[in-house]
Amino acid sequence: MFGGGNMQNMMKQMKKMQQQMQKAQEELKDKTVEAAAGGGMVTVIANGHKQIIDIQIKPEAVDPEDVEMLQDMVLAAVNEALNQVDELVAKDMGKFTGGMNMPGLF
Repeated sequence: MFGGGNMQNMMKQMKKMQQQMQKAQEELKDKTVEAAAGGGMVTVIANGHKQIIDIQIKPEAVDPEDVEMLQDMVLAAVNEALNQVDELVAKDMGKFTGGMNMPGLF
């Protein structure tokens, strides 16, 4: 049987871990990743909350005759940035889950 103090201690630990996880999640908002496509023609910066905060397009990437290529580069850079955010979140939050994949937790 669990002693009363043991259960209380466990609950305190859980609460502390929850607070640490919440703080780590909030800090992700201030962390950024950068991804480029087209040899640096398009650069996308995203934060740890999967918000795109900046897109830079070099003037030479803008070709009125080939808008599709520019769209592809933007798409590739955005997707790469979002993949990097997933890795960042997994790394930052992984220390709380012990590497377990817990869908829907973050």
